Amino acid sequence: MSSIDRDNIARAYRRYAPIYDWVFGRLLEAGRVEIAKAVRAASPESLLEVGVGTGLALRHYPVTTPTIGVDLSMDMLRRAQDVVRDQQLGSVMLLRCDAERLPLRDSSVDCITLPYVLSVTPNPAALMDELRRVCRPGGVILILNHFKGAGVWQFGERLIAPLADRVGFRSDLAIDVLEHPAWTIEHVSGVNLFALSKLVRLRNGSS
Repeated sequence: MSSIDRDNIARAYRRYAPIYDWVFGRLLEAGRVEIAKAVRAASPESLLEVGVGTGLALRHYPVTTPTIGVDLSMDMLRRAQDVVRDQQLGSVMLLRCDAERLPLRDSSVDCITLPYVLSVTPNPAALMDELRRVCRPGGVILILNHFKGAGVWQFGERLIAPLADRVGFRSDLAIDVLEHPAWTIEHVSGVNLFALSKLVRLRNGSS
């Protein structure tokens, strides 16, 4: 698995912020719609979105559900703040933080979404441990991400893998990073163009 670090991620997303919605908005929108459907099916009393980015998914979530959106990039969060203000999403609070060290209590969130983030974190296993910590026992963790071996995308994966630290994206992440005795993988489905991404629903185990 290729490596990336936080400084390079911050630099990459400083470059992406002005064009992110234009480049990745429509391309990855189907996945955001599906993850929001899974949130509504879970009917959580509280929601955490890790990697809220420019706020593209926020408008799809239940408007009455208290939601915390976190991101490492202040450049991306500024655009998410505009979305919250313009769409009057009063139930949403945004925080800048490192998702591998969340400023939240143990077992404090009913549902967590992780849209297109697992490939841009330096330590995916550490991030998953942190999600388990803040998710209540029996809660739902929804992962939306590209994993290696995705059919027609395999050639592109090999091309991008050596550039991971420069582009701020790891294309060779294996889905087995999600395997852990602390939770149950309940469902996996392909989403986006030619199943570019997978939507994975995890059920958190007991603390």
